[in-house]
Amino acid sequence: MASSSLVLPPLYIAILAVLAILFHSSSQASADLFEDNFSKSCPETNFKTSEDGQIWYLSLDKKAGCGFGTKQRYRFGWFSMKLKLVGGDSAGVVTAYYMCSEDGAGPERDELDFEFLGNRTGEPYLIQTNVYKNGTGNREMRHMLWFDPTQDFHTYSILWNSHQIVFFVDRVPIRVYKNANYTNNFFPNQKPMYLFSSIWNADDWATRGGIEKTDWKKAPFVSSYKDFSVEACQWEDPYPACVATTTKNWWDQYSSWHLSEDEKNDFAWVERNLVIYDYCKDKERFKTLPEECSLNPWE
Repeated sequence: MASSSLVLPPLYIAILAVLAILFHSSSQASADLFEDNFSKSCPETNFKTSEDGQIWYLSLDKKAGCGFGTKQRYRFGWFSMKLKLVGGDSAGVVTAYYMCSEDGAGPERDELDFEFLGNRTGEPYLIQTNVYKNGTGNREMRHMLWFDPTQDFHTYSILWNSHQIVFFVDRVPIRVYKNANYTNNFFPNQKPMYLFSSIWNADDWATRGGIEKTDWKKAPFVSSYKDFSVEACQWEDPYPACVATTTKNWWDQYSSWHLSEDEKNDFAWVERNLVIYDYCKDKERFKTLPEECSLNPWE
């Protein structure tokens, strides 16, 4: 019997050709995603991407760490990224995901921090969050996690508006920081901020107060990032025209000025089970607690 071959209709061939072009364009767009949104600050050897450009790998060795930041500044919004943290022995290593008003740790900066504190193999990661206003911080909280952040990607988000700052992990609120509305209040709401991520050595303080040092034989230490998402007001000098009167600005509508009922339930569970340190309860450190400690996060 003579062999037969499959003859595709011309229209089907045309559709396949279009799909191939779209796939190539999509792959190229993914590869360009990082360069479109971010600038990196590290040696080329410490920054890699997946073949499709969707995942970004930052590494730390004894010579250098790595970081990147958005090219755009924002004032208020929803900022989200998926991270997978350094596995194994990560003592002394800090992976940071934060917002800052200055490109560098300037003396007058405003800042909102997620810092992931590495640990010895088998010991849990801790999350430290902090808030800075005009170069002053000292608003640390530390939490445990309910999962191993080195095994898979998890979503870490910041909601920032004129009424509150909320730190989320997988959409679960772990910290609520309210605006005091006092004359000299400690709430960063005037300066636009970039979003940054970095990996660096902090073995002078990060693990058991600096007792546990980085084991450089385990280097390079690699943190992975993907799925950057932002819904926010882009800053345009001298002042952005962001008016919270449309649904597009959901992050600064009334419903986002407070936790929802479901979020309150999740937050209560976090408060009961995962808080390791809260500066608002550290009366040895603060003879008079900061004014925002008296605010009710539930309202």
